[in-house]
Parts: sequence; C-alpha cells; structure tokens
Amino acid sequence: MSGIDESRTFLPVRIAVLTVSDTRTLEDDRSGDVLVVRIEGAGHILAARDIVADDRELIAAKLRMWCGDETIDVIVTTGGTGLTGRDVTVEAHRDVYEKEIDAFGTVFTHVSMAKIGTSAIQSRACGGVAEGTYMFALPGSPGACKDGWDEILAYQLDSRHQPCNFVEIMPRLDEHLRRK
Repeated sequence: MSGIDESRTFLPVRIAVLTVSDTRTLEDDRSGDVLVVRIEGAGHILAARDIVADDRELIAAKLRMWCGDETIDVIVTTGGTGLTGRDVTVEAHRDVYEKEIDAFGTVFTHVSMAKIGTSAIQSRACGGVAEGTYMFALPGSPGACKDGWDEILAYQLDSRHQPCNFVEIMPRLDEHLRRK
C-alpha cells in the first residue's frame, strides 16, 4: 500500500523554484508562491527562486546552472508547458535532461483529468534528471502547481513515502559519473 511510514525519518530536500514568464515578477508570481509555501510547509528547504523569460536558451542555461549547484537537489519550474509558440519550457528541460521521468507527465495528466477534465490534454508537464538533480516542469497556473505538488511531488519528495520515493535513490542519480 502506498503512503507515509511515520516510523521512517523525514529528510528535507533542497528545492529551487523557477517561474517561466515574460510578465511575472516576484511580487505577483502566484504560482511560484504556491510552490514556496508548500515546499517550506512540508519541511523542505527553498534553495533558490528566480524568474526567467519564455526563452529556451535562457531557461536551459538556468537549469544547467542550478543542476551544477551542489546546494540544489530538485528544480521545479512553473509556466511555459502549454501549446503556444512562446511555451518552450518542456523543450528547454529536455535539452538538459540526461534521463526523462516519462511517468511524471502521465501521472500529472491523470491528476489533472480529475480536476479539469479533457482540458488536461493541453498540458505538457514533464520530469527528468540531470547531474544528479531532479527537474519537474509544471504548468503556470496556481491550481496546476497545487495539484502537481499535493498529488505527486509531496509524496515522491518525502523520504518516508512507501513503497518507494525519489529521495531514497537520490544518492545514486549520478553514480555513472563516479569512478569505478
């Protein structure tokens, strides 16, 4: 059965939040705020927060920079996952990924279907790993950020979640880069 095993130790994770937007600032970034409140409320550490324009190269550069930062374990982006011409967050993520977590988008779609029906088809939420850092791209609405965190990431980033979680395999994400 899936759930939190209270007998296990909670391990806080260092999470960076990146909002992708041509118009938002930190003062009016509601989606980023939703994520920060949930990250800190769960006992995790907000390692960094920033906003970057809807530009594939800028997004990928920020992701690469944060993947190279040893004080960041997870990056969650919000915005730019739709279908319009300016929505390039997914492409930027995939430029950086070493491995994609295919089921993240599938599970996100399943969660979204329960909330917004077939409109969920318009989201391209995705997840992956690079340089031992998890990366997740969520849509830019506060509701989608709540759903992505509350229904998926809150569990997978909790070291007590059973039968498995992302935290317990974190030390092995970059094992292929170490000497044999």
